[in-house]
Amino acid sequence: MTSQDELKKQTGYRAVDDYVKSGMVVGLGTGSTAYFAVERLGQKLKSGELKDIVAIPTSIRTKEQAESLGIPLVTLDTHSKLDVAIDGADNVDPSFNLVKGGGGALLREKMVELAAEKFIVIVDESKLCDGLGPGFPIPVEITPFCHEHTIRAIAALPSCAGCQPVLRMGSSSNNKVDGDEIAITDNGNYIVDLHFSEKIKNASKMAKDLKALCGVVDHGIFSGMTTAVICAGAEGVVVKTADKKDKLIFNLAVASASIGVVSVLAAALSRRR
Repeated sequence: MTSQDELKKQTGYRAVDDYVKSGMVVGLGTGSTAYFAVERLGQKLKSGELKDIVAIPTSIRTKEQAESLGIPLVTLDTHSKLDVAIDGADNVDPSFNLVKGGGGALLREKMVELAAEKFIVIVDESKLCDGLGPGFPIPVEITPFCHEHTIRAIAALPSCAGCQPVLRMGSSSNNKVDGDEIAITDNGNYIVDLHFSEKIKNASKMAKDLKALCGVVDHGIFSGMTTAVICAGAEGVVVKTADKKDKLIFNLAVASASIGVVSVLAAALSRRR
């Protein structure tokens, strides 16, 4: 197991240990970090430490993993309110705005996570950023019908100025070109990844403009949703909540993440205690 995989495992396990209790309805995210949260939930159900849990997966591959672990599954059709959802993110800024959808499950993730009372984001320190855009392309799920027209309309939005839209090819589960066919999501749609060389000036405005554009199903900007971010780095795992003090400390973590140092953050949290 690589060191980055170990960091992902630490955050996934910590999220389940800290936020999941018996009797809950739990949203299960998608991706390499969320994988470990699903794994931990399966372990605790098998051991009897957790009971009477039902879960809602956000993708076909998460559904298959959960089924293999014996996790009881339901859908939003039967359970419209969740106690907690746990998922990774491709980028997290100091205001807890997220970029998600690198794994192609952004629509189902957003539907499930908006329905949760608490949304716990699990990342390693490499995902911290001081502004959305340059660190990871913004995925936008669009309808196949006249998709080239929709891509042009997205690029023409003033709030998307400077973006380079790239239609995802090959597998929908990553934004690398790994095939000759257009990538298809679990919902039968396409994904266009918006590449930025500079920070997005107004992510909230861009999110609203994208959502209002005919042909766009949804986008990978998740704003105002996060309850807590569990971040793992070389110095351990730290939980940051959406209060002002933690956001100030988060800024320190962003400043140090580029050189792989999270000790500044851990020391700051220690002083708070």
